[in-house]
Amino acid sequence: MKKLSLLFTLLVIAFASSSVYAQFTQGQMVDEWQRAKLYTKDYLDAMPADGYSYKATPEIRSFAQQMLHLADGNYFIVSSAVGQPSPMGQTSVERTVAPTKEATTKAVMDSYDYVIKSLQGMTTAQLQESVKLEGHELSKSAAFGKGFEHQTHHRGQTTIYLRLKGVKPPQERLF
Repeated sequence: MKKLSLLFTLLVIAFASSSVYAQFTQGQMVDEWQRAKLYTKDYLDAMPADGYSYKATPEIRSFAQQMLHLADGNYFIVSSAVGQPSPMGQTSVERTVAPTKEATTKAVMDSYDYVIKSLQGMTTAQLQESVKLEGHELSKSAAFGKGFEHQTHHRGQTTIYLRLKGVKPPQERLF
């Protein structure tokens, strides 16, 4: 019974957190993505150039690969949300951008610019339209929320990379 209760609680939390983002206005969503961009830039700046190839264990992504994967997610999820091909086409940022501090930072910041510009170009009515994302039907607003969740997840994973390299992670930007 305890396991069933815990499972139910986790499902309620997951549902609530994914639907909360859909309650934001377009302006609030833009503000959140701009804040996320600055926060991610703090992480990119904090990691020394020689740490971009660092892997906590051999079988996982390097710091640069994590950040470039974040950028891939920004392009993929948002292009799906707006119903237009990604400006990257079928190109994977993670597989094609040099994993250097300079190239990674540019690629990741460009992906945030794409998200923010796309979001600014949406009307309130468009954000309520349905879209399919990975076989799931949801509002375009919720799709932007999924993109936000993805970038937060991967940026958060890089906290341990910074700590293992002896770097204090950036101060959280809640506002």
